[in-house]
Amino acid sequence: MKLLAFETATEGCSVAVWVDGEVCERFEIAPRRHAELALPWADEMLAQAGVARTSLDAIAVGRGPGAFTGVRLAIALAQGVALALDRPIVPVSTLAALALQARAPRVLAAIDARMGEVYVAAFRCEGDNAFALDAERVAAPDAVALPDETNEWIGVGTGLDAVDGVLRNTLEGRLARIDAQALPRASDVARLAAQAFKRGEGVAPERVEPAYLRDNVALTLAEQQARKR
Repeated sequence: MKLLAFETATEGCSVAVWVDGEVCERFEIAPRRHAELALPWADEMLAQAGVARTSLDAIAVGRGPGAFTGVRLAIALAQGVALALDRPIVPVSTLAALALQARAPRVLAAIDARMGEVYVAAFRCEGDNAFALDAERVAAPDAVALPDETNEWIGVGTGLDAVDGVLRNTLEGRLARIDAQALPRASDVARLAAQAFKRGEGVAPERVEPAYLRDNVALTLAEQQARKR
């Protein structure tokens, strides 16, 4: 199986190629340069892996949540390549890809959603699979709760230090380890997508939907003032 994966939902931009269990990836923290970098990197990664575009089985994409422009870009890139090649797309949760980095049974993945909120969900990770234990949501960091009472959770993602570290402080004592610098990567999108593709979860390019979780991209002046009280 051969997959090309895009992940641009955060300040990290990454592209990966998955070939029968082997992954090569280009990753860089490159705010506002995702559109410039992603497609050239795709060509570079395919060449490095010795894979022709026409031999790809599917295109994988981090569907969000994350920055609105980044999520839209990843979907558009995946759709463009998939339509040109007449291939299916395997959409993958950006939070699940983030959680997979921890390689732990219980993982809380959180991405800074700005405006005083975080994108967050809990996962159980096994091998190259990440199974959601609760619903992905956007929430105030002090309103996030873990699904069980154990203290063996691993916390990953920028949401842990968002809003002056409120989420980290709220769950103090419940998280055995924290990596607040972790960003979702295309290599993990590819790993999750490979498993999903085997389960028949590829979809037509036009059917891919982004997971924004939040409907508004900016707070009104009244909402901003209310958040400060």
